[in-house]
This record gives sequence, C-alpha cells and structure tokens, in this order.
Amino acid sequence: MADIGKSPPRRGQSEQPVLGVAVIVVTVFAMAFADTIVKYVSSHMPLWQVFVVRSLIAVPAIGAVAFFGSFRNFRPISLGWTMLRSLLLVMMYIAIYAGVPVLSLSTIAASLYTGPLFITLFSAILIGEPVGRGRWVAIVLGFIGVLFIIRPGSDAFSLAALIPVAAAVFYAIAAVITRTKCADERPIVLALGLNYTLLMVGTVATIGLAALNLSPESQSIYPFLIGNWVPMASREWAVVTILAFLIVGIGVGLAKAYQVGPPAVIATFDYSYLIFAAFWSYAFFGDLPDKLTVTGIALILCSGFLVLNPAGFKKRDNLDPAAPTVSGE
Repeated sequence: MADIGKSPPRRGQSEQPVLGVAVIVVTVFAMAFADTIVKYVSSHMPLWQVFVVRSLIAVPAIGAVAFFGSFRNFRPISLGWTMLRSLLLVMMYIAIYAGVPVLSLSTIAASLYTGPLFITLFSAILIGEPVGRGRWVAIVLGFIGVLFIIRPGSDAFSLAALIPVAAAVFYAIAAVITRTKCADERPIVLALGLNYTLLMVGTVATIGLAALNLSPESQSIYPFLIGNWVPMASREWAVVTILAFLIVGIGVGLAKAYQVGPPAVIATFDYSYLIFAAFWSYAFFGDLPDKLTVTGIALILCSGFLVLNPAGFKKRDNLDPAAPTVSGE
C-alpha cells in the first residue's frame, strides 16, 4: 500500500466540506440502521445468505437509479483500485458482523470508530494530508471518548470488542483509497463495485461451507458465520430488501462524502454513528447506554465540533513557522 502516496487527490476537484459532512451524517445514520437490522436477523439467517440475497436485489436497484439518472457507463476508471476499495469494505463488514451476535451495537460502534484516528494517521503519512495540531487534539479527544465506552481493563471489557477494530483499519484504508485513487469515479460505480464484491464473497463463502459439509454441532458454535442457508418467508424477504436499498444509499454516500471533503473532517463526523447506533439499539432492543458511554459519546461530539473550528489552536499554530497548515482553514 506504500504507493498510495504517489497519487495525490485531484487538485481540480473543488472541496465542499459542508456537503461532505451532511452526506456522511445521513449515510452513517442509515448504516447504523442497517447494522441494527443485521443484528436482528443474525439469530436466524447466516451472514453469507444476507450478503448474496441483499446484493442480488441491490445490483438491479443500482441499475435502476443509473437508468433514471441517464447514466449508462458502468466501467470504472481504475478497475483495480475500485475492486481493492470494495474488497476492503467487504472485509470491514465481515469484521463488524462477526461481533454482532455477541456484542452490543454501542460496543461495536465504539471499537469501529477508532477508524477516524486511523484515517487521519494514514492520510498524513500516505498522502501528506495536512492535519494541524488542533485537529490532532480533536482526534485524540474522540479516541478518549471511545476508551470511555469500551473501558479496557475493566470487567465490562471483552476481547471480542477488539474485533471491530480490524474493521476500522479496513475502513480507514478504503477511505484513503477513495480520496486518492477513486476521486474521479462516479459514486454509483463505486456502489456497484461494492455490491458485486459482496455478492462474490458471499457466494464463495457459501460454496466453501457447502464443500466442508460441517456437522450441525459444528455449525451451532457460530451459526451466523458458518450456518446453512435458511428458507425465507415474506418477512425475511422484506427485511433483506430494506437492507439492499440501504446498502445502495450507503455505498453512494460513503463514496460521495470522501470525494468532496477532506478525509480528516469527514472522518470526525463519522463519529455520529455512535449516537445513531445507541438510538437504534434502544429502539429495537431496549438497550440504554450507561453514564460512561454517554460521557464517551459527548467527548466524541466535542471532537467533531473542534475539528471543524480549532480556532484557539490555529492561533498557536501560526506562532510557529514550522507548524503545518490545516487544510481548509
């Protein structure tokens, strides 16, 4: 991945941070809802069935959106980078969903949202994205908020909570690739690439598990990942159809947000997923965050506001001629 830095973001592309923030907030709201639905179906439908059936619905839906949008060219500018980005996002989904049956949505969200920290780090190291001291402090503040939620070293902490951290790394790399190598790709093409990859991975996993022919006892260890497909009634079809349309919107939204806004800014507003995950978790499962979790979410929100307006830090940075300039300030 070292050659990511060889291709800087497209300079002719005008940045629209306000639009990027609005898109990412709406997108993560839908993402939290979709993850809640997956948690709901995880007790009676395997993940690979969800991947395949959802994508079989989503791909024609993307085609319909493109048709009404008078868009006919589905060929990506860079097939390799588009597919690599899609594969990283699929790996992200697998890492998230691996913890869904055993972790609360708030815990998954907290572990996942170390991602913006990784995005800022990768953006600074790989593509030379200027961040500035104010935004570094904001990202650290957000990370402290995450620690309040997962509470490492306490009785409330579980090693399983670290599984979504791998998802955060995959997400961060995909975000940087979106900004550097897929900046000129149409969001609908990126969404189509993601769903084709979900379909392929789900199909390969299904065939592989069928070839293994695991016993019911083995499947019972983790049915969500290694269980057989189940018959689908009208309710299951309705749920998966909703998931399909959500994944279309999420795919387009993620691509658009990171194309039009600086990664460090967009990444910080990714944190709003924590609030939405807590909301949907309460709406579906009656789970309420405790005081430490609320404190963590508050810190994360503060980091979001600070990263867009680090005025006090900006003055201090200007006193140091060697200090980096914050992009967009």
